Amino acid sequence: MAERRSAQIPADAANTLEHLLAVRASYRAFTPEPVPEDTIRRILQTAQLTASWCNSQSWQVAITRGAGTERLRNALYTTASAGVTEDTDIAFPREYRGVHLDRRRESGFQLYNALGIERGDRARQHEQVLENFKFFGAPHVAIIHSDEALGPYGAVDCGGYVANFLTAAAAHGVGTVAQAALAMYPSVLRSELGLDQDRTIVCGISFGFPRVEHLSNSYRTTRAPIDDVVDWIDN
Repeated sequence: MAERRSAQIPADAANTLEHLLAVRASYRAFTPEPVPEDTIRRILQTAQLTASWCNSQSWQVAITRGAGTERLRNALYTTASAGVTEDTDIAFPREYRGVHLDRRRESGFQLYNALGIERGDRARQHEQVLENFKFFGAPHVAIIHSDEALGPYGAVDCGGYVANFLTAAAAHGVGTVAQAALAMYPSVLRSELGLDQDRTIVCGISFGFPRVEHLSNSYRTTRAPIDDVVDWIDN
């Protein structure tokens, strides 16, 4: 049985997967060109293979295009620009500390340095934050939501789905950026997308063809060595 399973896996599968994970990046500038529906469907078909708790397949996805993207973009940007705050369906981290804070800061400094935004320039930093709600110019956004009755397990399943969506998109030459920021305004998303109150909004994914020459796309984040995150238990 093990030999038959192995025979179904291409010899270069491990290298291909590692390559896709290595080249995938969070893009923050896109061209307005829409992604063909056939390509989006291929990405969705791959992401749908995500493993889930009891095969519950906890995710539901709302994908915008054309006027739908513009309507949601305008609604979110208007709300965020006004300084409105809401309670998110999933609480943000209470705090970042230790290595998690270090990694978060490094990522932020890389973005600001690439864009020439100096530390302490709160105005330009705020402008860049607001770009989240413009979807960084992407022609599409996917809003990932789950049944609130599934609780954390539904959110964990959605996390796996998001990761596979990002990787599948990279395989098709489509750029992505996963955005927790879009979940900051659940009332706007529910109103614009027709979502019921029993839906837990997890995050958004803006996607399209990246503007690779844009400064915000000119850097790559680092990853910790595996020995920093893995403890081997031998006995």
